[in-house]
Amino acid sequence: MIASAASTRFLSDMFRRIAGGGRQRAANGEDESLDLVEACHRLLTDHGEASGLVMARRILDRLEALERDERQDILVQIAATFGPDEAKLKQAIANWTPGDVTTARALHFAAEPRSQALIRALNRVPGATARLVNLRAELLSCLAARPQLAGLDLDFRHLFLSWFNRGFLEIRHIDWSTSAAILEKIIAYEAVHEIQGWEDLRQRVGSPDRRLFAFFHPAMPDEPLIFVEVALTADTPEAIAPILKSQRKGLEPDQATTAVFYSISNCQKGLRGVSFGSFLIKQVVEELSRELPGLKRFVTLSPVPGLRSWALAAAKSGAVPQLDEASLALIQALEEGQALSDDQGQQLRRLAACYLLEARRGAGRVADPVAHFHLGNGAELEAIHLNADLSDAGQTNAWGVMVNYHYDGAKIEERHQAYANSHTVAAKSALRALASS
Repeated sequence: MIASAASTRFLSDMFRRIAGGGRQRAANGEDESLDLVEACHRLLTDHGEASGLVMARRILDRLEALERDERQDILVQIAATFGPDEAKLKQAIANWTPGDVTTARALHFAAEPRSQALIRALNRVPGATARLVNLRAELLSCLAARPQLAGLDLDFRHLFLSWFNRGFLEIRHIDWSTSAAILEKIIAYEAVHEIQGWEDLRQRVGSPDRRLFAFFHPAMPDEPLIFVEVALTADTPEAIAPILKSQRKGLEPDQATTAVFYSISNCQKGLRGVSFGSFLIKQVVEELSRELPGLKRFVTLSPVPGLRSWALAAAKSGAVPQLDEASLALIQALEEGQALSDDQGQQLRRLAACYLLEARRGAGRVADPVAHFHLGNGAELEAIHLNADLSDAGQTNAWGVMVNYHYDGAKIEERHQAYANSHTVAAKSALRALASS
């Protein structure tokens, strides 16, 4: 085992030194005139291990050194140039015989765009995986302006789905002893409830009744991919402030009956479309159940990020039958910041229930992205809470509304299948009655 690890380190160091030759040439000014598209062609036809590593390094370095528009121009050229080998594809089509697995497989491989082989070749450079993830993040940001890149984006996504599958992911419990470099990234990547500096972070990862778990990949060992923050409580929370406040009465972990997932943050924009969330939640449930057998319930306290924009658009278009005169008056009152009566509060709950249960987008999935995530992972919509998030983001997104989703281990798979196959939303009967009232 020791010899194997030493051999791996030796090979890794050797590849790093070989590939580093390209960086040295760039430092000497030799790469300024490098034609990147021609270099990519050479990389795919060069079968030498050492020379291929050097060329791949040079290509990555030069791409990253370009101005943003120049780099995107090169990506457009790559997308247009590195399609399937047409001669091989025509031959594979001619050879294909219905029912023949061998010729079907040959056709499949012949149809693969050469851009996928190019991305694989670039990924041989030590540390290249993170650089390619960042490159796709930029590609995603310019897709609307450069639709020619859609095919190249599919290539990245196809490869990343393989490279970042669950078998490669490592779950880590992040606590106050975790390296400062990773803790800094947790602060930066928190996407739901902003972390207000180091003391706030210490409360979230160091308090006995708090947990934070993250997924990592061996090719990006210091970069969290996704993380979930957990509060251990004695009941199901109805607002986020008591969870986040610094001066609160703590709870001994063995007294907790409920684990609350109150923030889930995807960290890498370049991995959009590569889902880790369901794996993470299931793994965290297993980890916490082993550590704290007294836990009986696993719930979320989740935002409703699309509620306000949906309601405003529906009120303007008049396309949603559930928005009666009372609902329109409610929306106006909310926009003017008026205090709500009890009846208006019930109307807001009804509005939220209609949105979460009935508003749909592409292929029948629910409109709200957080609802889609949890329902797709087998959770049940359990409760809707008013004035649950008084932050600027909470007011802007959903007028302060938050919801609980409940993960019942015995029903997760059944509910996941129902939503995946027919987009059936698991929800408490009281919420269904509210939405239809």
